[in-house]
Amino acid sequence: MRFAKLVFHAVGGILAATAVHAHHAFSTEFDVERPVELEGKVTKVELINPHSWIHVEVIGDDGEPVVWMIEGGSPNALVRRGVTKQSIPVGSELVIRGYQARDGSHRAVGRDLAFADGRELFFQGTQAPGQSGESP
Repeated sequence: MRFAKLVFHAVGGILAATAVHAHHAFSTEFDVERPVELEGKVTKVELINPHSWIHVEVIGDDGEPVVWMIEGGSPNALVRRGVTKQSIPVGSELVIRGYQARDGSHRAVGRDLAFADGRELFFQGTQAPGQSGESP
């Protein structure tokens, strides 16, 4: 019984450490010096912890489609503000302003998101550090 408790606590500690490591600070992952502005169609919406993602197909400079992953807030925060998978239908046109990942990949944190018709989309507290509002 004592061994079982020890194993239980050890596994719990490992899982907690993994979750903390997975949740990153803005400046660790994204670069405020790499702003992006993207327009494209939603291909997938993932409301998963710790951060949600919208996958958007954007036409690249070479004319070929490129899928960008746009990071947003936690599913709980989004649902409380009325954002669900149904409110961001696949195929929707989005205009996104945000900051690219430091590694140069096709990932960004969204700052301002809007549908092509101008309706704004709350996808998190999307200001970069130092801007007014919630921090990413």
